[in-house]
Amino acid sequence: MDVKDEDKSEESMKNHISYYKSLTKVILDIQKEVNSETDSTVKNYLDERIEAVEKDRKRIREMFPEIREDEWNDNTN
Repeated sequence: MDVKDEDKSEESMKNHISYYKSLTKVILDIQKEVNSETDSTVKNYLDERIEAVEKDRKRIREMFPEIREDEWNDNTN
């Protein structure tokens, strides 16, 4: 399996920040769905989706450790 070098250019960083923020919204939307769901199987599935998205957010933060926490959580794009 070929492993690509990570693109850490300025453009890539901007794109990843934007994507990270969109993932934050996805998590919030899924959490709302979890709160309104009654079926435990569906709730478990949604919890697993949240975990997967959180892993992706962590991967992005690790790609750009120079970005401060408040920059990740800034709600402006």
